[in-house]
Amino acid sequence: MPVPSSSSPTRLLETITTPADLRKLSVEQLPQLAQEIREAIYEQVSKTGGHLAPNLGVVELTIAMHYVFDFGHDRLLFDVGHQCYPHKLLTGRLPLLKDLRTAKGMAGFPAPQESPYDLFSVGHAGTGISTAVGMARGDVLNGEAFDPKSRADGRRVVTLIGDASIVNGVAMEGLNNAGTLRRQFLVVLNDNGMSISKPQGAVAQYFDRVRLSHLYADFKKQAREVLRHVPGGELIREAYHRAGEATKAVIAEGGGGWFEHFGLVTVGPIDGHNLPQLIEFLTEARDFDRPMVLHVKTVKGKGFDFCEEDSSTFHSPSPFVREGCRVEMKRDGRSFTAAIADILIDAMERDEKVVACTAAMPDGTGLNKVMPRFPERTWDTGICESHAMDMMAGLAKTGYKPFFAVYSTFVQRAFDQAFQEVALQGLAVRLLLDRAGLVGGDGAVHHGFCDVAILRTLPEAALMAAIDEPSLKGAVEFMRTYETGLSAVRYPRDIVSQRLVEQACPAFELGKARRLTAAVESPDCAVLGFGTPALDALKVAEELAGEYAVEVYDARFAKPVDRELIRSLLGRRVPIVTVEDHSVVGGFGAAVLEAAQEMHLDASLVVRIGLPDSWIMQNSRSAQLAEAGIDGSGIARAVRKAAGLRDGLARRAGPDVKMAPAGAVVAR
Repeated sequence: MPVPSSSSPTRLLETITTPADLRKLSVEQLPQLAQEIREAIYEQVSKTGGHLAPNLGVVELTIAMHYVFDFGHDRLLFDVGHQCYPHKLLTGRLPLLKDLRTAKGMAGFPAPQESPYDLFSVGHAGTGISTAVGMARGDVLNGEAFDPKSRADGRRVVTLIGDASIVNGVAMEGLNNAGTLRRQFLVVLNDNGMSISKPQGAVAQYFDRVRLSHLYADFKKQAREVLRHVPGGELIREAYHRAGEATKAVIAEGGGGWFEHFGLVTVGPIDGHNLPQLIEFLTEARDFDRPMVLHVKTVKGKGFDFCEEDSSTFHSPSPFVREGCRVEMKRDGRSFTAAIADILIDAMERDEKVVACTAAMPDGTGLNKVMPRFPERTWDTGICESHAMDMMAGLAKTGYKPFFAVYSTFVQRAFDQAFQEVALQGLAVRLLLDRAGLVGGDGAVHHGFCDVAILRTLPEAALMAAIDEPSLKGAVEFMRTYETGLSAVRYPRDIVSQRLVEQACPAFELGKARRLTAAVESPDCAVLGFGTPALDALKVAEELAGEYAVEVYDARFAKPVDRELIRSLLGRRVPIVTVEDHSVVGGFGAAVLEAAQEMHLDASLVVRIGLPDSWIMQNSRSAQLAEAGIDGSGIARAVRKAAGLRDGLARRAGPDVKMAPAGAVVAR
């Protein structure tokens, strides 16, 4: 599909400031609006990056929902928030689109602070049905729920979920509870045959069979006849009957629609790009007085051939340029994600006991490169982090060396399993924590800010951070042979640094840091950097060399921390600055403080900087680091503060006590 001309004489999208403006349009005008929405999203994402294919696929569905429901009054709950761009453009946020995923623009996920039309900040899957059930129950208790007999002006509840998210355990729990409601409750299943990549598992295969069956095409024809001939009030009953019969024929062993086992009436699948049909079905569903699932078939990346053909790549692309049939991504260098793929391939080639999995993120974690090489030793579980962790525990129990590649922000969804089935059993499951720390445009819903804090509570856990590719390789090699318990290495959504590429990377030793600068007999302070902030600290130390003598260490481990190093520094009254791309609450710096206290050392000499105890919203990663005070300027301020502590010690010691001279280099 070519990009529509932006010089169209009448731009409908620019007239939409609220959904009330949308409802003033005729149904015949809506396809033009859909085209304009696609154009706006495409043009912006090509410049700044963002979620493209999932939003292109729900344009007509979103228009139809806002055309039928009044979500200024009714409830709209998103499950996977990355399909919210059309919703935002229909709720008055077109002016914010030009600054997409920045502090002054439109967030890439639903954001209540941005608009009352967004009820929850959501970036993780599986939660929409449960929160919708809660709001549905709350409206009943408040006497505000829609009832066709007693409260026709009451609030209706709609949740939009993707088929790949429906397999998530929380979604299943939500469905189980939704079936007990005795009121209107609509689950719109956006079935595009995809997650971020191809969805996995038996439920996904079920939907594939429904989609591919000739009976699906038959049903669409029958639905059109229903729309033509059945008077108002009969559509749902007729469509429900026809869909139910089709489903029974497709899945002979299923005994009926899959959702019906949860007590939800099931309608569909219907064409999610046919606006008149969507509006007709949603109008009937709006006044239905029981929980219902409307199964809608859409095409991820709809409207642009290159998106439809490669919707995984264009799920959340970086900025790109399209020239004819060729689309070129803008790339700044080799990413940690690309590096981990090669490192894992090397480990699997050398050790046949190494296996790996991911939870619906083969592209995002680099496993898409590993899986074709080792199809029998790699798995994508779908959006099922808890299951993935337990599956890895089972593999560890049978003698394998499992690596679970997962975003830091998603590992918290499997913490109970990390506790019960991994750590408590003394099993060696290995976590590759991608997107650790601040993640840029995805914002607060995706920051990996608490993985150390939660995993540090697990006995025998070994928690590491990588600073570059050789460091990451060293951590993976340590993990491969670490059999005492759970282990993890964290690394950011960033490009790997080449700063230390000429230096040999020493092997990882449990609980031992690596010094990055020359040793100083009596430094003004020592910076212990956990992860890539150590490289920023190294640059700061060089810039401040004429003013302060600063030692810089790659801390490597947040558990166990290098107690010998901490004892040596604080025992010589050398102040310590800890810096990490992680929350100061429970993070690496907290571990250093605890170690100092346990060894009866002066913990007042420890200055911690990290992510603050507050939310950091969407922006560039560099801007977020500056906001958190862990960029070069923030580290320099912390060094000066720590050096001031040393000066204060000297003054308190008095003139008769000689402090060791600063800047005295120790022979190596």
